[in-house]
Amino acid sequence: MPSQDIKLSVGDYVVYPTHGVGLVQSLEEQTIGEAKLNMVVVNFEQEKMVLRVPVHKIATSGMRKLSTKDVMKSALTTLKGRARVRRTMWSRRAQEYEAKINSGDPVSIAEVVRDLHTRVGQADQSYSERQLYEAALDRLSRELAAVEGVEPDQATTKIEKVLEAA
Repeated sequence: MPSQDIKLSVGDYVVYPTHGVGLVQSLEEQTIGEAKLNMVVVNFEQEKMVLRVPVHKIATSGMRKLSTKDVMKSALTTLKGRARVRRTMWSRRAQEYEAKINSGDPVSIAEVVRDLHTRVGQADQSYSERQLYEAALDRLSRELAAVEGVEPDQATTKIEKVLEAA
């Protein structure tokens, strides 16, 4: 879990649970009213968004440094497992998938990718299943790309190969 003593530098990649991978653009001090706040400015290029997080709120925001190669290896291993599709109502499963995607945890996101990945011979996915699958795949690909220092499309290809081989 993230801790308040997370040390960030300009150029570091971070993961913000609801937005995915971003790049620390700057560390700055802002005066808001009478208070001076130290802020971390994170650029999420994919979403064309800049987020300013007060340093003292990093721990409670869930923002963290990139996962280690071991955590990403564990996420890729999760993709090889058997899909666990529960027979609950779709709306309930969709909420659970959304929560896993927004958790920012690569292994949880990999579970969503695995569970929603359609294999040859299976019925087509609904629009909402496809949207959740693509969101999870994108989030996992971006973190894998940042961890391995490759382009996101190369990471997506690697993930898809693991899924097809499973």
